[in-house]
Amino acid sequence: MRAKLIELLLRGFALFSLRQVHVLGTIVGWCMLYIPNRLRETVATNIKLCYPNLSPNQKEKLRKQSIIETGKTIAEAGPQWLWPSEQLMSLVKEGPGVNELKATLAQSKGAIIAAPHLGAWEIIGLYCSTLHPMTSLYRPPRMQELAAFVRKGRERLGARLVPTDAQGIRALFRALGQHELVGILPDQDPGRQNGIFAPFFGYQANTMTLLSRLAIKTNTPVFFMFAERLPHGRGYRIHCRRGIEAINAAPLERSVALLNKEVEACVNQIPEQYQWSYKRFKTRPSGEPSIY
Repeated sequence: MRAKLIELLLRGFALFSLRQVHVLGTIVGWCMLYIPNRLRETVATNIKLCYPNLSPNQKEKLRKQSIIETGKTIAEAGPQWLWPSEQLMSLVKEGPGVNELKATLAQSKGAIIAAPHLGAWEIIGLYCSTLHPMTSLYRPPRMQELAAFVRKGRERLGARLVPTDAQGIRALFRALGQHELVGILPDQDPGRQNGIFAPFFGYQANTMTLLSRLAIKTNTPVFFMFAERLPHGRGYRIHCRRGIEAINAAPLERSVALLNKEVEACVNQIPEQYQWSYKRFKTRPSGEPSIY
């Protein structure tokens, strides 16, 4: 019943214009700001860690902006997964670096798309799958009853989703061998057994090695992309930057550290639209106390 209600709510959001959806998302964000919940504390902790030089007023402003943008992320999922492709893509504006990605694809080369949880990150997978055959790593939602709905929405413009297991990893290597696009969210905690610690905003963060292993083994260029949510429902601006070539070279530890640096550079452009509600520093090095 809970999953059905969530799906019904997302389908309801899809009945409105993007401007109206963002107004509704703002209301959701304000509710999260003032109704007690753990998300508020996680956002405050992450901002305090990652931007220690901000004044208390600046930190509080960023905290509020971030939670409101989280509300918009929730509300716009319905339109992103359900609107006709022409309607959705008409809202996408190509910004810096996109032409370089297109030039790479025109040379019959593949690319690894690293899309942090920044801005309207669902848009990146949908947009890129209209450019070129694409295979993306997919972690099903915790609520299994929503898995089919979410997967259908993410695959509807041509992307192929593969699981976060050995079978999925093999599929990613095959896709790069066929010069496809491969999409990965690079800023998730992969679990203690699947990552190594590398600095992220000055703090050790358990960081995935998969993206670096793919880049090193196949020498495929890495592009960091995010969709900036424009004000007043004016759409999304795609930002794209090619990662420095050292990401494609051993040692693995250096490549992983550079991956985090590139994600930081993206976040610093629009920090209010980053998913600060995620417990990025949950896994700690041995002997360190919990942060959250």
